[in-house]
Amino acid sequence: MIDSAVLSLTKDLIGRPSITPIDEGCQELIIQHLEAIGFTIERMLFEDTTNLWARRGTEAPLFAFSGHTDVVPSGSIDKWDTPPFEPTVIDEYLHGRGAADMKGSLAAMVVAVERFIAVHPNHKGSLAFLITSDEEGSFINGTTRVVDMLIARNEIIDMCVVGEPSSTHTVGDVIKNGRRGSITGNLTVNGIQGHIAYPQLACNPIHQALPALVELTTIQWDLGNEYFPPTSFQIPSVVSGTGVSNVIPSNFQVQFNLRFSTELTADSIKSRIHEVLDAHELEYKLTWIFSGSPFLTETGTLMKAVVEAVDEVNHQKPKLLTTGGTSDGRFIAKMGTQVIELGPVNATIHKVNECVKITDLEKLTDMYQKVLEKLLTH
Repeated sequence: MIDSAVLSLTKDLIGRPSITPIDEGCQELIIQHLEAIGFTIERMLFEDTTNLWARRGTEAPLFAFSGHTDVVPSGSIDKWDTPPFEPTVIDEYLHGRGAADMKGSLAAMVVAVERFIAVHPNHKGSLAFLITSDEEGSFINGTTRVVDMLIARNEIIDMCVVGEPSSTHTVGDVIKNGRRGSITGNLTVNGIQGHIAYPQLACNPIHQALPALVELTTIQWDLGNEYFPPTSFQIPSVVSGTGVSNVIPSNFQVQFNLRFSTELTADSIKSRIHEVLDAHELEYKLTWIFSGSPFLTETGTLMKAVVEAVDEVNHQKPKLLTTGGTSDGRFIAKMGTQVIELGPVNATIHKVNECVKITDLEKLTDMYQKVLEKLLTH
């Protein structure tokens, strides 16, 4: 049996072990397809990260597909039913690392554009691809730097579909029209080390910090809104002690994270946390890792086109959600871009035996093509 175009391309991409930030030739494979249909190619190499900006046309509106070629490590090979970088069809599913996150999406985007241009070679507006090899990693040299370069030369994306695996049960049952922001704090509370039998001669930083941490965990940061759940404060890690039971430690290290809604800003969160820590008179050091602000595409031309395209393929409108982690959509949204995430089912992403239903790849390709037809035909 001959593979369909989207299945064949997905297999080719899975077969390249592109663990962050290594691209392993995935973007060059995509470039071959895009050059053949008239795209101008711009390779952007930043440090260890490979980025691709490809554009067809010079007129507005500028519509872009966005995605990443990098994947997370496979983990223990012996726990996979098939080799993670050897694409394998089992029953109705294609197995391999990146099948759902997100080499299947990339293949669907490319094939959708090929089909669209075959029918509409003189489409209105412009088409583009923004692809990085560092979405699963530090994200420092990936999409965010490409966006900064585009902004600097006033090349603004009007509408963007990100191929992250947004779906829950069947492809297109959920689209993400926004994401929460994320900020991490690394807190060190200092004390005075001493013998545990003489606490009056020491200062236990754990005892000092716990009341403040309890207060931070019980704050009602906001109530959320129509699109976002309430902001969540979580502590994933605490470290202290010397490894013995008779020593009061000199410091207590705590890492916390907030996934926050559009009701808050990173600055307002920082200010509130410093107020609490200062009120408890702690001697502390606090450093921040800001991963991105929340974004929301509430209405607009893109939203309408994506909802209609999904409905035409599935005969059911998608749910609009903002759940999950962060995505590169947060960087693109700062251009004032309408951003929607539409991709495969996310049940197996980052797991062993990652897979995607083959018919879902075909449906996703149809959805992407219909979006283009609604936005870029006269």
